[in-house]
Amino acid sequence: MQQFLLRRLIRAVIVLWGITTVVFVVMRLSGDPVTLMLPQDARPEDIERVRQQLGLDKSLLEQYQIFMTNVLHLDFGQSINFRQSAFAVAWERVPATLELAGAAFLWAVVVAIPIGVLAAMKPYSWLDNSLMMVALVGMSAPTFFVGIMLILIFSLGANIFPTGGRDQGLLSLVLPAITLGAYAMAAIARLTRSAMLEIIRTDYIRTARAKGLTESLVVYRHALKNAAIPVVTIMGIQLGMLLGGAVVTETVFSWPGIGRLAIQSIYNRDYNIVQSTVFMTACWFVVINLAVDIIYGWLDPRIRYS
Repeated sequence: MQQFLLRRLIRAVIVLWGITTVVFVVMRLSGDPVTLMLPQDARPEDIERVRQQLGLDKSLLEQYQIFMTNVLHLDFGQSINFRQSAFAVAWERVPATLELAGAAFLWAVVVAIPIGVLAAMKPYSWLDNSLMMVALVGMSAPTFFVGIMLILIFSLGANIFPTGGRDQGLLSLVLPAITLGAYAMAAIARLTRSAMLEIIRTDYIRTARAKGLTESLVVYRHALKNAAIPVVTIMGIQLGMLLGGAVVTETVFSWPGIGRLAIQSIYNRDYNIVQSTVFMTACWFVVINLAVDIIYGWLDPRIRYS
């Protein structure tokens, strides 16, 4: 198990290094931030002075070395708009995104797994067709469309939930969480159904039923556990997407999270903020993938030695 974890940790470090390098290259290719920081009538000597302060007068290799050293200290420089540490500005928005993604993931899993199991227990019946139709709508409908429709129905129409912001506690969280988790719910439900259909046709499930075990025990103790590996995979992927892909939802509902901050920073060409948000998102994906690998090893010991 220790060797298994060590291999996964080494892979995680390599992935983070690669993503950080890509961020550095893309930010350097996107333009000169000095032109945004200074007025249009700035003197050439002022432009050169700022370039020296930012280290942009150095060679690309020297800039990369300085950048990687700063990343190790979580130093992405100063934000152009906020005039403070870019990483600190991004970090302030993390709790809001974690709250939204956590609520979206929780409702997606709580709804999706029972839907997938019920559909698999009654394959090709009206119940199966109805549940999979709901899942298909959840996967097909664009996130911004779902959000706008929920606002029109439950905020402007029924006046039950606020249209946006984070000021009213749980009431503010309901619609954004449903919007963000709709696709994840549909994806997890469909894969749970497919995995369960494969498992319930195996010999050991028929043997368990022949022994007289109750259907609920057969389904949830034997079938669902053995179908869990692909389900855990899609859950890990969807959780990473929820954390890193909440941009549209946060924009529609004016949710003060890291995704909305990233969009605003791209428009304002605040490169240091963008680098911070991309680095945080990459770290989330790496940590989630590592957790999924560990769960794999716990569910199926054969994976530890593969």
